[in-house]
Amino acid sequence: MKYDFDYVIIGSGFGGSVSALRLSEKGYTVLVIEKGKWYKANDFAKTNWNLRKWLWMPYLRFFGIMKLTIFRHIAIISGTGVGGGSLVYANTLPIPKTNFYKSGSWSELEDWETELKPFYQKALKMLGASKNPKLFDSDIALKELAKELGREDQFEHPDVAVYFGKQGKEVKDPYFDGKGPNRAGCTFCGACMTGCRYNAKNTLDKNYLYLAQKNGTEILAENEVFDVTALDNNDGTTGYKVRLKSSTSLWRNKKEFTTKGVVFSGGVLGTIKLLLKLKTKSLPFLSGQLGENIRTNNETLISVSTLDKNKNLSKGVAIGSLLHTDENSHLEMVRYGEGSSFWKLLHLPLSNGKNIGIRFVNMIQQAVKFPLSYFKIYFVNSWSKSTTVLLFMQSIDSTLKFKNNIFGNMSSSVSSGVKPSADIPESIALTKKYSEIIGGKPTSFILESIAGIPSTAHVLGGAVMGKDTATGVINKNNEVFGYKNMMIIDGSMISANPGVNPSLSITAIAERAMAQIPIKQI
Repeated sequence: MKYDFDYVIIGSGFGGSVSALRLSEKGYTVLVIEKGKWYKANDFAKTNWNLRKWLWMPYLRFFGIMKLTIFRHIAIISGTGVGGGSLVYANTLPIPKTNFYKSGSWSELEDWETELKPFYQKALKMLGASKNPKLFDSDIALKELAKELGREDQFEHPDVAVYFGKQGKEVKDPYFDGKGPNRAGCTFCGACMTGCRYNAKNTLDKNYLYLAQKNGTEILAENEVFDVTALDNNDGTTGYKVRLKSSTSLWRNKKEFTTKGVVFSGGVLGTIKLLLKLKTKSLPFLSGQLGENIRTNNETLISVSTLDKNKNLSKGVAIGSLLHTDENSHLEMVRYGEGSSFWKLLHLPLSNGKNIGIRFVNMIQQAVKFPLSYFKIYFVNSWSKSTTVLLFMQSIDSTLKFKNNIFGNMSSSVSSGVKPSADIPESIALTKKYSEIIGGKPTSFILESIAGIPSTAHVLGGAVMGKDTATGVINKNNEVFGYKNMMIIDGSMISANPGVNPSLSITAIAERAMAQIPIKQI
């Protein structure tokens, strides 16, 4: 049979971008479908007050690069656009500790730490990783905290996907022997997460996707897949029909393509939602484990605003330093560029407690006790210039389950362990110490302060690896149980809690999966 493409890839994030390049290098014809827009450097919002370019809310005609999704147990920040999460992530590329490879449903399938080692190195090179060379005010304060805790040796300049040349100076491609696009040196403006306007951030459209296009890969932006059907209603041996519609137009403009193989790379929120729907219709052989083993890195995101006008916490890269606070946890400094102060409208004084009543009383007490401080935070000082976000992560495991409700929307429930919580004692203690160092007051996302629902930028799992359909959705090579020539390569494949920013791990596992694909036979 003649197909429109050898492979259709649904999503252009870390998994989809790696797949696009490696499949195209092996001679396959490839189509990448992305529901978000294609953003160039000058298209990004100057600050996050430009909600139309920052937030993805199609029902308001906002087609930005960041999406906020709220569930009963977790609020999730994710990315949209050509390049997926790389457009809005904080560039940080840590390698997980040993426990990641020896836990979860994938642990007995391979010696993963050894197996993935060369692919981590390959991913670091492709993403242009280098050590952050400069510390600024919020990083210096973290270093002081490390000293206070007696953990100076656990303070790090992380590997980040940023080009550190001469500030603002454009040069010819420094990464791929001149085959990639021109780049420019980082200006340390702190605006990585609203979209890099200076061509310094190594987003996927500047490496994997750029090179894939040179090999003939087609990228179709502003379209969303709503159906994947196995031809002849079998297990995919004869290929698939992929149906899609416009994600930004008021008119649906439906299209369809035939393909020999399909790669799902829409991230947890895209891939799992779509596959849960398709399992009841066109892909009935999918494992019953679909939607299980959702993980959140056990994160908290707490903002601390300094009252010292001599400090500028917006300078630097998005995450310029980190501290391993114990064997299971670490703390990172996260910043937004000057002027990006929208988040203050969604933040309240930090409050913890077992129920909404206790949290509300504690929050009011903080506001009454320090009225002048909070008045300055909200109405006088520049929020982005005076605020750093403390990203606390743990490798301690607990899981959620996602399923589609009667309205076709995903809902969450606790699967194993304790439910995710914004009230983590270690995080609260570290926040207090950091606040004292910079002379500031803590605030947190309104859902954390009132409802106790934590936030995460690193939702993982839902289509994990296993030895069979009783333990997973895909095998160790990312192939979907029950179907031929179908793979899942994105955050939903992550089968244990990495306890660190997962983008590098997704890239490395994607590289390994693609290494198993043979060269196309002509």
